[in-house]
Amino acid sequence: MAKSTKKATRKFEKNHLKDTLEKRKAGAKIKQRQQVKAKRQARNVKDAEFLDGKDGEEDAKPKSSEKEDPFGKMNVDDFFQGGFEIPENLAKKSKSKALPEKLRKRKRSEPEEVDDDDSSEASFEEAPVMGDSEGEGDVEDDIGMSKGAMDALAEKDPEFYKYLKENDPEALDFDEDADLAEVDALSGSDTEEQPKKKKQRKSKKSQAEEDENSEDEEDDASEVTKSMVSKWTKAMTEQHSLRAMRQVVLAFRAAAHINEDEGKDYKYTISNPDVYHNLLLTTLKNVPEVLSHHLPVKESASGKIRVSTDSKKFKTLSPLLKSHSTAVLHLLTSLSDAPTIKITLSSITPLLPYLLSFKKILKNLVKSIVDIWSDPSSTEATRITAFLVVRRLAVISDPGLREAVLKTVYQGLIKGSRSTTVHTIQGINLMKNSAAELWGIDPGVGYTTGFTFIRQLAIHLRSSITNNQKESYKTIYNWQYVHSLDFWSCVLSEHCNPIKEAESGKESELRPLIYPLVQVTLGAMRLIPTSTYFPLRFHMMRSLLRLSRATGTYIPLAAALLEVLNSAEMKKPPKPSTLKSLDFASNYKAQKSYLRTRVYQDGVGEQVAELLSEFFVLWSTSIAFPELALPVIIMMKRWLKDANNKTSGNKNNKTNSALFLLIQKLEANSKWIEERRAKVDFAPNNRAGVDGFLKGFEWEKTPLGAFVVGQRKQREEKARLLEQGRREEDRKRKQDQEKEKVANINDDDMEDVDEEDSEAGFEDSEDDE
Repeated sequence: MAKSTKKATRKFEKNHLKDTLEKRKAGAKIKQRQQVKAKRQARNVKDAEFLDGKDGEEDAKPKSSEKEDPFGKMNVDDFFQGGFEIPENLAKKSKSKALPEKLRKRKRSEPEEVDDDDSSEASFEEAPVMGDSEGEGDVEDDIGMSKGAMDALAEKDPEFYKYLKENDPEALDFDEDADLAEVDALSGSDTEEQPKKKKQRKSKKSQAEEDENSEDEEDDASEVTKSMVSKWTKAMTEQHSLRAMRQVVLAFRAAAHINEDEGKDYKYTISNPDVYHNLLLTTLKNVPEVLSHHLPVKESASGKIRVSTDSKKFKTLSPLLKSHSTAVLHLLTSLSDAPTIKITLSSITPLLPYLLSFKKILKNLVKSIVDIWSDPSSTEATRITAFLVVRRLAVISDPGLREAVLKTVYQGLIKGSRSTTVHTIQGINLMKNSAAELWGIDPGVGYTTGFTFIRQLAIHLRSSITNNQKESYKTIYNWQYVHSLDFWSCVLSEHCNPIKEAESGKESELRPLIYPLVQVTLGAMRLIPTSTYFPLRFHMMRSLLRLSRATGTYIPLAAALLEVLNSAEMKKPPKPSTLKSLDFASNYKAQKSYLRTRVYQDGVGEQVAELLSEFFVLWSTSIAFPELALPVIIMMKRWLKDANNKTSGNKNNKTNSALFLLIQKLEANSKWIEERRAKVDFAPNNRAGVDGFLKGFEWEKTPLGAFVVGQRKQREEKARLLEQGRREEDRKRKQDQEKEKVANINDDDMEDVDEEDSEAGFEDSEDDE
């Protein structure tokens, strides 16, 4: 009995096992495809709700017609939308029949091109797509239809064949020598070699032929010409051809790696610079347009986008998207020409909705874009273009990805602000002002990231205070820390503005971050109260002034400025010096050579007078201005009395005169407020009356406001002249360097001539003398 069973089993395995497994697999595929269709219909219903009920009914129609009659009531467009799928009732009839070899498996020695669509609206489904129920390893089973299959279709359904011939002639144009390695190349593989076919038995002879053909294909790389690029461009612009787009993406990948020598072989090679330029422009401009034609992005009125990532269209184009995105990413890291970088960055924006599913590629892409945005050598136009790409991604992404984008941007800002000079300060300010906008896109995510980074700054400050090491303060007193505090001042100033809060009808979610930021800034300002770091104190003071001005928050800053006046640097007479004036905008500390000098004392005095006037002008229309200014006026008068002492004073009439003028303006503004305050008819405890005092009155018309406006104009004119002089010096320095280079070249040429004369025997020797 056991022997009989064993024999029957062997007989079944020999004669029927293969067919049985194929039947089971075919049935499982059909069942899974039906499940995918049901999910797709449910998703279409959600899309219709998302877009106010559009396209909901149209996507649900094909299912009812399929149940009654698979092909009888189906027109050509409906058949296209089916993706060449076999209905269940027809599949049962064909289970016992073996599929033709060219429909099931395709050998590498017999390559066939993937069918393509060029014109019709539902035409993408004309291209055979990846089965929904198959894994990545079985992609080859459903990649495309062969020439034999189309001939069979012409016999069985001549009407459909005629429709194809009229509307998509390219679908019937098969090239027997086409390179089947395109699909694998688009999937981002490093070689053009086909993956191993699953469940396909081959003889040793056919395997050897495959290897030989594979080597021939890899060695025979096509040279891209202008005519080829023109043909591809025409096909993509006029017909939205997927086949042309595939060829362009393959050629673009080769172009992106053109300067590398890593032994990798690509389908195409580019040797002509003009062809290279045309190919780049064609790819960067037309690939997003073709993708948008076949995979339109749905966007709601609120700015949310939706892409059907589970559709066969997206699955078919996923390898192409990955390949193109990887090539663009590689190209960005190797480009140095500003216009080309700008064009490349602009081409990424329309691709972002499709890349949301590829987190790894998107992460690397964002990092590269932020690196360009934060690179001091990048031009202003390039930086703005890079920021627009990042901003678009932050708008359309989910909260998790948005948080990652914000963190990457902040890290890029810190990295780009490490070195601050006269030449880089404008670029750093551009980064801070542009990045501040991102934190208002999603206030919830903005608050989370803002709190995390401000808390990190507070931890650094606390560690520096509690650490007794000599150099511990350097973790705080550096450009990165200063720019970080200034950046968060920009963020809160922009999004906690009372005008914006009134427009939105609620208080900004970022407003609770004002208090911790102010506390950290004041603590860092007073960490090392020496005259060496007065410039850093002034930088932080300006950050707090911006925050107070934008949010209407009172921040006590006068005490920190009075500390500067009471320092030994400002009380004692300075020593004469011929040093150049210190640029407080591009320095956070003063060199030892500047300390106790007249030029440094003058600069510090100007900064104190400016910041005190900017602080008090914020409250120049406040009903409490006289009480606010009185303590400062008293302290400054005492300081001036000591400073003007002939024996122990600082003997600096310039600084003393500037501060005396400021005291006069403060007293005049106090008197002006008292005159108007005497006319009110409400008590100090009337909050509404206090808040409405001089509400809407222009601060520029106050005594102190008019003084500040005049001082600002003088500083702007001075800064303009200094910038003009700096540019003139840079121009002269470049000219001198060029002259030195020319002189060195001439000297080298003369030395070569002398050596040649010496070798020829024309040089006089000492013996001849």
